[in-house]
Amino acid sequence: MSFHAPMDYAPARFHKSERKLAEPGEPFAYTPENQRAFDELVTHYPPDRRKSAILYALFLVQEQQGYISRASMRFVAQQIGCTPVEVEDVVSYYVMFFTRPVGKYVLSVCRTLSCALNGAERVTEAFSKELGIRPGQTDSSRTFTLTEFECLGACDRAPVVMINNDHWQECLKPEAVPQFIQDLRTRGLAALSGCIHKVEK
Repeated sequence: MSFHAPMDYAPARFHKSERKLAEPGEPFAYTPENQRAFDELVTHYPPDRRKSAILYALFLVQEQQGYISRASMRFVAQQIGCTPVEVEDVVSYYVMFFTRPVGKYVLSVCRTLSCALNGAERVTEAFSKELGIRPGQTDSSRTFTLTEFECLGACDRAPVVMINNDHWQECLKPEAVPQFIQDLRTRGLAALSGCIHKVEK
């Protein structure tokens, strides 16, 4: 006799993990400006700690071409002095790195508790309806990519949307999404509310 509920061990009930490969991409190299920036940054680390610069190297890649391809991972590995697999491990761990081309504006809707309680799921649904895409997809004009994100750390301003890893729209309600999209199309990043906690320099 057991107090545990019977378990269905049918194979179809178990999640199958799939490795999603990055786009192959064209041969990649930093622009001269980015190469100088990288070369200066790595001087801040001892030679045997050069791998500490992988994140910075990847951000430079993404700034330059908009996403991180397999070709650019190989390039970063050469710059760092490690294997491409070690670079791929970093890329696949952090959600802010894109392994496929994305739109001009990447809309990342926070879905963690405070945002969820304040309607983040409905905000995502409103984006999907307005743009005709699901999370993880890019619209046909390549203007918008929609993603979901875990905790953007602005719980008191929920629901929160991050745009392009750097910009914010706080307290976004589902009914405001159509106008928000229109404002982004016409005014660009100037349309965003920004982060109330940001300290101006």
